Amino acid sequence: MKHTSTQTLYKLQSVATGRTFEDTGWLLEAPGENDPTLIRAIYQKQQLDADSHNPGLYKFADWLPVNRFLVGSVAPFTYRSKGLAAYLGLHNLYITFSGYWPEKGHLMPTCSFKETEAYSVCARLEPDNKKILVVASAGNTARAFAKVCSDNNIPLLLCVPEDCIDSLWFNHPIKENVKLISSRSSGDYYDAIHLSSIVARLEGFVAEGGAKNVARRDGMGTTVLSAVTTIGAIPDYYFQAVGSGTGAIAAWEANIRLIADGRFGDNKMKLMVSQNEPFTPIYDAWKSKSRKILDFDENEARLKVEIIDAKVLSNRKPPYSIIGGLYDALLDTDGDVLKADNQSAREAAALFEKHEGIDIHPAAAIATATLIAEVKDKKLDKEAVIMLNITGGGEKRFKNENELFYLKPEIIFDLNPNKNYVEEKVKRLF
Repeated sequence: MKHTSTQTLYKLQSVATGRTFEDTGWLLEAPGENDPTLIRAIYQKQQLDADSHNPGLYKFADWLPVNRFLVGSVAPFTYRSKGLAAYLGLHNLYITFSGYWPEKGHLMPTCSFKETEAYSVCARLEPDNKKILVVASAGNTARAFAKVCSDNNIPLLLCVPEDCIDSLWFNHPIKENVKLISSRSSGDYYDAIHLSSIVARLEGFVAEGGAKNVARRDGMGTTVLSAVTTIGAIPDYYFQAVGSGTGAIAAWEANIRLIADGRFGDNKMKLMVSQNEPFTPIYDAWKSKSRKILDFDENEARLKVEIIDAKVLSNRKPPYSIIGGLYDALLDTDGDVLKADNQSAREAAALFEKHEGIDIHPAAAIATATLIAEVKDKKLDKEAVIMLNITGGGEKRFKNENELFYLKPEIIFDLNPNKNYVEEKVKRLF
């Protein structure tokens, strides 16, 4: 049983076999198993004590696989909607918000729920860790990890497509322990992942792990913990836009823990996840009743990514088919995959700002657009308890109120670069 300085006790479990084992340090897979499967943290404390004495996100530390508390975290917060709910005629719409909203006392300086995963993942690292963490991102995740690692002196190498580096803005300069490399313009998130996979094999570097990292998923799952501890019950529906679907998997896993807790009901939220047209690999696979992502032309996929407003939703190889992944989560919750185009999302963002009073990120606007469409199509009971995960908000306002500093790439690599060339260049950065 893993025992950390924060008094979190947990084991790890293979979703495929149910076998439990100790977390011997940064495990991302089940030892000795061949079938691709996610692993989960099984916490000793079955009932969640949302301890307000712990700072920020760590009030949920009972269900976070962390070794320490890092400085600067903010937990998502949930409130009952009045404006948007009235506009849609919904009686129990709850909004879980991550971002910058001073009037609500919510000051998440990256304006993204990716902070929840960054503060969890980085706190899973042992305090004496000397390895350089490697993170691939299409923007928001990189911004969150850069902030957390800069503020807490954790060495970090970010891999971000050149077309997405405008997302790397901050209200203070990032320290030298954080470095950025990029895949050349016209590349996408998968090109950044490919770059990170080359670097992570080098001695002295460690892959963050993406969806396979239990700390990433359980950090993101705090959105559901926020909602349920505020509402007092597990919602009927969960709306979120997805690129990889990791946040939705996290929501499902948090739901399972909350059922075992026993105080919030025994229902499973219907996962209503959405994608930005025309880039819809998860939507296409789900509607085809396929466990696997359908084959597609990579160049065509890159062109579609250029079109979409919500660039963060551009994962070409999401954790969809893996055991315990998004396909299983959708099946188990009787969920669905929806889609919205740029125009619908822009209209939804304007409606949200008008009725709720804060701007929202394009990905959150996709989720909002699909909620609006489901209501208009009379597919939702007006009395249903609905959780809308606004994964990023207040960015426009934050940028207007703060001086911004940008992180620039140390090296920009061609697409499909030579492995030895990448290794040689990256070694010189640290």
